[in-house]
Amino acid sequence: MILDFSSQLDYLWALLPEVVLSITAMTILLVDVFRRGPRAEQSGTWVPAAALAGIVIAAMVTVFQLGFEAHTTTSMIAVDGFRVTLTLVILVATALAVLFGMDYLAQRGLGIGEYYFLMLMAATGMTLLTASRDLIVIFVAIELMSISVYVLAGLDRKDARSAEAALKYFLMGAFASAFLLYGIALVYGASGATNLGLVASELASGAATRNPLLYAGVALLVIGFGFKISAVPFHMWTPDTYQGAPTPVTGFMAAGVKAAAFASLLRIVGVGLAPAAVVWHDIVWWLAVLTMIIPNVIALQEDDVKRMLAYSSVAHAGYLLVGLAAGSALGFAASVFYLGIYAIMTLGAFAVVSVVGGDLDAGAGIGRFRGLGWSRPLLGVLLVVCLLSLAGFPPTGGFIGKLYLLRAAVGSGEGLLAVILVLSSLVSYYYYLRVIWKMYFEPAPEEAVALPVPGRGFRLAGALTVLIVLAAGIWPGPAVDAADAAGTGVAPSALVGGEQSPAPSPVSGGIQVN
Repeated sequence: MILDFSSQLDYLWALLPEVVLSITAMTILLVDVFRRGPRAEQSGTWVPAAALAGIVIAAMVTVFQLGFEAHTTTSMIAVDGFRVTLTLVILVATALAVLFGMDYLAQRGLGIGEYYFLMLMAATGMTLLTASRDLIVIFVAIELMSISVYVLAGLDRKDARSAEAALKYFLMGAFASAFLLYGIALVYGASGATNLGLVASELASGAATRNPLLYAGVALLVIGFGFKISAVPFHMWTPDTYQGAPTPVTGFMAAGVKAAAFASLLRIVGVGLAPAAVVWHDIVWWLAVLTMIIPNVIALQEDDVKRMLAYSSVAHAGYLLVGLAAGSALGFAASVFYLGIYAIMTLGAFAVVSVVGGDLDAGAGIGRFRGLGWSRPLLGVLLVVCLLSLAGFPPTGGFIGKLYLLRAAVGSGEGLLAVILVLSSLVSYYYYLRVIWKMYFEPAPEEAVALPVPGRGFRLAGALTVLIVLAAGIWPGPAVDAADAAGTGVAPSALVGGEQSPAPSPVSGGIQVN
């Protein structure tokens, strides 16, 4: 089906996943409101099912969009493989977050309808970010996503830490939005357009690349996205917000928000700012270096596992920036692959922390994980697989993802970035393996807190997480092929340097892993 966007109907076809998600969200909210009262307790059974049904329908519609083709390259909405791949990643992450959060909500008596409404609206903003080809639409999508997540972070009104997390996230998000909007205005002033295709055409002429407004605009855009992806030094809000927010929300933030923001950043750089690579490349390079080193060192001192995973999330933003700094089709593809596997393994790790954290007043200190592998085998296996994948051990998807990023960096002449990636990953082994050691090689404390038995939704999500993470490491071919196609679709023909044609993937390039 060819879309030429000459009518509003074409945009409706292009935005079908977002339409499905938003209609599902509004239906859940309205129906839940009218069911409040004597029958309110029954809403806990149908609301998650309705949310999952909407996500599944949105995923089916997204796959259907593979048959779409845009008649113009200057539309505000993309219908390419990059959009489809990243949208599916976000939908899978949202579905897992729904399943992982069911027990948590029931145990704490939090609002059922509000939680799923906000989660679906945040997912709508995230998927819109993956599809946006216009800076104004990107800003609208970021605000839709951010406002929903602000409220989710403060959903537990009985916990002062949740309110503090929401306030900090809101204040830092407002600053980030201001930087982002000002950067958009300056890029518009330098290029005369907000559409990424038109911006690229204007920059390719050469005159705009010498405009000081462009340099200032790109710097402000990088700062704005730096806050959203938690890149150093714009990560200050991350540990406190992640620690205070309800843990299922923390996992959703770490996975979905980062994936959506990175997807948008890749499209902006690969489509709109490609002719101005000299302006942004060095900034991204230094952000990658700082973001890989600093949080990994700080995480070594953390005894709270939830806070440790927050710093781990920041460090992984640095790994993802390596693919962007590589400036090649392989680098973009590597970032897409790593985004997908990162979202899944991060959600799984935070899901276990949500169970081990226990009651409202308890923390997720590392001592609470002693003997967990034997007392709760399901939780132990899930956390071990996710932590090993985060560290980059074979045969997990995290290993393939880091190998993918290393090949991209070396292939683009960024050998120093590759070395820093390896060394920073080695540093992270200590705090990941420390948790595993506590789980299997130290006895449970004498006064151990009795942990709740995970429900069917949690067990299903845990099994799917383990399956996806291991399948991506043992049989990565299909995921690598999808990432190659997606990355090539947004990476321009020439960026920073080196050969930009699709390079051999880790699977086909002489390293056989399946």
